[in-house]
Parts: sequence; structure tokens; C-alpha cells
Amino acid sequence: MAKSINQLCSEAYETAKSKGWHDEPRETGTLLALVHSEVSEALEADRKGNQEGFEVELADVCIRIFDICGSSNIDLEDAILTKMERNKGRSYKHGNKAY
Repeated sequence: MAKSINQLCSEAYETAKSKGWHDEPRETGTLLALVHSEVSEALEADRKGNQEGFEVELADVCIRIFDICGSSNIDLEDAILTKMERNKGRSYKHGNKAY
């Protein structure tokens, strides 16, 4: 059976915590910079034509986000589903940044 997004968030957080990544508190900006670094690594893998590396780095992006959500008790699954529904009602190639 597949795991829910929120289960993955809990698991990513518990794994990171068990490896010492939550021993010291970190600012949200630092955590987001780590997500960004994984996105940059995915970009580099793609530029080099490294499909496997690209996939691994995209997984790392998700894991970093899951860890943030797991540590902050964010219901990411609900947030994603809500945002996807909202996006369905947006105009073609919308540019309005209202959340």
C-alpha cells in the first residue's frame, strides 16, 4: 500500500531527527535554502543529461520539504489538494499571484 504524503512527511522528519539534523533549531530561511540547493543540484544533473541524478535530486527536494512539514506539523497533503483545486479554476496562463 502506498504511503500518504503526510506519512512521508512524518517519516522524513523522524529520519532526519534520528540522524541529528534537528539537534539545533534552524531558521525557516535556512531550511528553504536547503530545498533550493537540492533544486540546483537537480538542474545541474539535468544539464549534464544525468537522468538518474535528476530523479534523485528531485526526490531530495521532496524529502527536504517533507522534513519541514513533518517538523512543523503542516498538513502538506491537504495544502497540495487545496492548491490543485484552486489552480483548476484559474484562467489560462494566469499571472495573478493572489494565493
